[in-house]
Amino acid sequence: MITNKDNFCVIMGGGIGSRFWPFSRKTLPKQFLDFFGTGRSLLQQTFDRFKQVIPTENILVVTNDLYADLVKEQLPELNSEQILLEPTRRNTAPCITWAAYHIRALNPNANIVVAPSDHLILKESEFLSAIEKGLAFVAKSDKLLTLGIKPNRPETGYGYIQVAEHIDSSFYKVKTFTEKPELELAKVFIESGEFYWNAGLFMWNVNSIIKAGELLLPELATKLAAGKDVYGTPEEKKFIDENFPACPNVSIDFGIMEKADNVYVSLGDFGWSDLGTWGSLYDLSQKDESENVTLKCRSLLYNSKNNIVVLPQNKLAVIDGLEGYLIAESDNVLLICKKDEEHSIRKYVNDAQIKLGEDYI
Repeated sequence: MITNKDNFCVIMGGGIGSRFWPFSRKTLPKQFLDFFGTGRSLLQQTFDRFKQVIPTENILVVTNDLYADLVKEQLPELNSEQILLEPTRRNTAPCITWAAYHIRALNPNANIVVAPSDHLILKESEFLSAIEKGLAFVAKSDKLLTLGIKPNRPETGYGYIQVAEHIDSSFYKVKTFTEKPELELAKVFIESGEFYWNAGLFMWNVNSIIKAGELLLPELATKLAAGKDVYGTPEEKKFIDENFPACPNVSIDFGIMEKADNVYVSLGDFGWSDLGTWGSLYDLSQKDESENVTLKCRSLLYNSKNNIVVLPQNKLAVIDGLEGYLIAESDNVLLICKKDEEHSIRKYVNDAQIKLGEDYI
């Protein structure tokens, strides 16, 4: 039974997911897709997860104006006041700051968990237990809390958190943040035992994050705090449409978490993945005897190994002689590239947009 009405959840769902192109498109980004055939999109799975510990009426989704109808269609449990629509993309600090001012107008004692909409959690009960403990921790202290994941490989696509002194059985003071290190440095991090993956999931009391924003991001705080009298009213969207585009484009990690002196981390191993790339999807998917992954479609593979094949449902892929490739088709785009060179996908997207127009994005 959920009883704590002071606990809120903010789900960030406004990204384009360009690293999953062509599967993820501007009109239907990855958070609205069902990658594993469960019948629920990543956004729906995130909502299903948090409603177990957060009152449904206290769950908000922050997304882009473009995706208002998609959110309403996929999450009919939410009313329109629970969907905050950004007029333009301005990274995570403006998104989170707006949500904080909005929630404070509803409940000045609110404790908030902020989560991306596209993460995968395999050990849900352990994860939700950590969320409940984290919210209790920030409810009684002026601390900013993030979630650290025990790494199992020297991953270069994640940020890292170095822990300092141990507070109690669940929480550590954060010593440093490092964004996406080179492979050799990532290996050193793993060997030291002091570094954890940064899950990009945060918990804090609403007053703690607003105070930190006003101190460390005064330009952003000033712009959004000016609307304190309209938050929670019908005039709020008009204020945001006028002021949000002028907010600095900065992440919450760089703008606040890396600079604040009251940042703590809760450590865990929850079967977590940020599902940010085709490589991460490959790692999580069931493989055949030659380490090939086939999703949605059907395939016949000969003399081929370590590939990931994602085509429209019921389409057949016949592949001979490929090793380590991504073969992905969606609508009017077919992408074939080396699986380990997926960092080039953003270049492909940019080139397609510049040379061929929006129809392929």
